[in-house]
Amino acid sequence: MNVESMTAAHAMSRILVVVAPDESPLMAWELMRRAGVHHLPVVEDGHVLGILTRERLASSWTCEPDKQSTRPVRSLLQRVPLPRVRPDTPLTRIAALMVDTCCDAVPVLSEDGLIGLVTARDVLSAVAGRIRDVEEPGEIITGMFRLEPLLPGRRR
Repeated sequence: MNVESMTAAHAMSRILVVVAPDESPLMAWELMRRAGVHHLPVVEDGHVLGILTRERLASSWTCEPDKQSTRPVRSLLQRVPLPRVRPDTPLTRIAALMVDTCCDAVPVLSEDGLIGLVTARDVLSAVAGRIRDVEEPGEIITGMFRLEPLLPGRRR
């Protein structure tokens, strides 16, 4: 299969860790760290509100633990429109879209909502010939655990 015939379905990551918009940056960071991912789709009621990156999360970090555990990740999302693609979108179109919009992750949506994510790494893997089976099932993981920070001065 050549690059011109590849689509989002051939390249996309199908097992995704997502975060709710009201979760804390602390939870988002821990999800990214434990799952070994660099992008977290922020999803509410099945709709993708944005993609939170490790870089964006790190640049917003403060030395105040209470702020990291109480403010919502929704406040960290960029205010620019997020490009979105369908499973049959050609990979070359996705790569051009990523370059044109300066983003390194694009959500893949079907009629049922989020089904995958194409990252810059996924594009490179596909170009290197490492394509995925388009019938491979996907999974959306909304959380692996719940963090409740114990801050100084707070008692249970």
